[in-house]
Amino acid sequence: MDNTSIITQVANPKEEESICASQDKVSQSNGSLKKQRSRSIFSPFFCCFRNYNDYRVEPPLANNKTRALPPPPPPPEENGAPLKPPAKFLLPEVSIADCGRNCVVIDLDETLVHSSFKPISNADFIVPVEIDGTVHQVYVLKRPHVDEFLQRMGELFECVLFTASLAKYADPVADLLDRRGVFRARLFRESCVFHRGNYVKDLSRLGRELAKVIIVDNSPASYIFHPENAVPVQSWFDDMADKELLELLPIFEGLSQEDDVYSLLQSLRDR
Repeated sequence: MDNTSIITQVANPKEEESICASQDKVSQSNGSLKKQRSRSIFSPFFCCFRNYNDYRVEPPLANNKTRALPPPPPPPEENGAPLKPPAKFLLPEVSIADCGRNCVVIDLDETLVHSSFKPISNADFIVPVEIDGTVHQVYVLKRPHVDEFLQRMGELFECVLFTASLAKYADPVADLLDRRGVFRARLFRESCVFHRGNYVKDLSRLGRELAKVIIVDNSPASYIFHPENAVPVQSWFDDMADKELLELLPIFEGLSQEDDVYSLLQSLRDR
């Protein structure tokens, strides 16, 4: 097994061997977006929605013309075949402590942490992972404000870790990251649906009412079946000045009080 295949993550541009001119333009564009995001606590939310081209909300055209609605998300399928209703849900029954709370599904890599098989001098964790009989060291950086973010999320929601990475890597990372026991459950790659080359997190398999489920993820492909449930975040690698998790907290404060999260998420998109 290729050691990189245990972690499902987007490419870190700083670790690419060569960067073309078009990537430089993208970097400049992202820098411009960061300046705009600093003007409002809601701007990281809107920025990520604008980047989600397949399901973005388009402005009306001039001269009272209307624009055709975007196509609906593709029907769920696994390895090219339509999905069957799950025989068993991924999550257990809601605990008494979480009764009445909305459920937040939180991604791991590039959302809460960044991991690398290359040594990182300021790594927060070093996790040994056995691959084909050989132990490899995985160096893990925590995203700024992740501890504060998880603590508050645990106070407001039923929190579930859902990652497309393998459990042999993600489970020990979660042990070190989640010292307070915020995650009521942990779901790994085997709980994903393999759809068109991507590991998709099918929220309908959780066993929770979809109107009370929110997914926080840096990869739109991960929630392609349920984009209306998503709070996107920008991929994080090593920017220690990043404040995205901190700036998202007011949004989640509001979502925690909603009986139907769709209305508030849609209103944020419409803005």
